[in-house]
Amino acid sequence: MNQTVEIICIGNELLIGKTLNTNAQWLTRRVTTLGLTTRRVTVVGDDINEISSAVKEAIQRRPRFILTTGGLGPTFDDKTLEGLAEALGRSMEVNEEALKMVKEKYLSYAREGRMEAAELTPHRVKMAKLPEGAAPLRNPVGTAPAVSIEHENVIVIALPGVPSEMKSIFDESVASVLKKAAGNVTFFETGIEATKVIESEMAPLIEKVMHSNPHVYIKSHPKGAERVSRIEFHLSTTAKDSGTARRQVSKALVQLRELIQEKGGKIKPIKSET
Repeated sequence: MNQTVEIICIGNELLIGKTLNTNAQWLTRRVTTLGLTTRRVTVVGDDINEISSAVKEAIQRRPRFILTTGGLGPTFDDKTLEGLAEALGRSMEVNEEALKMVKEKYLSYAREGRMEAAELTPHRVKMAKLPEGAAPLRNPVGTAPAVSIEHENVIVIALPGVPSEMKSIFDESVASVLKKAAGNVTFFETGIEATKVIESEMAPLIEKVMHSNPHVYIKSHPKGAERVSRIEFHLSTTAKDSGTARRQVSKALVQLRELIQEKGGKIKPIKSET
């Protein structure tokens, strides 16, 4: 089964460097730990044509999921759903379920005294206009619903850009869908940190360990200069169950440790996670 994911982050603030794209890092991490693989992260501005183009290109690569973040709000530059509709050849329409979600949110805000009236203005109704055939996903934290729609066997899920909203919707409505697609696949990782070794000297040794352990990926992350070397080695794998994943990584780790020590390196462990 196709277990790949593409992520499209939308917002001019990302392209001008005003906002750090923490959403991409958080999503890729969650996708990985759920047992799927992120193949690409794309960043585009608040432009319907750019959004449409990015979605079309992603669909052509046939991932199982496309996750977008940003552009679901009530302002003029929130254009994600229009771009998505254009990419899929769908019309935009007021979704009654989404409208009910938006209305209930504003009523709750009025009851809490956060606003005087819960009138459904055109800008508020905008958040309930979805591409034809799309389904809204409840937003536990904010106002704008997330959106899910399937096209040519690709599931597109549009999430808000506000990190707290994006994370809450993902955990409540998206994680279980991705986990089901991944099946029983388990991700496992571990790491060690070594000093007194040089990355250029370790490079062929990393390749040797990976050749002996083809299911394990090893990445070196230099933390210092060549003359004062400190390197983090990250080992990871995806396997059918946690036991297999741990055994694969542990075997590779033992070999890597031995080679580092042969080079005179000193080692300390880094946490392991599943």
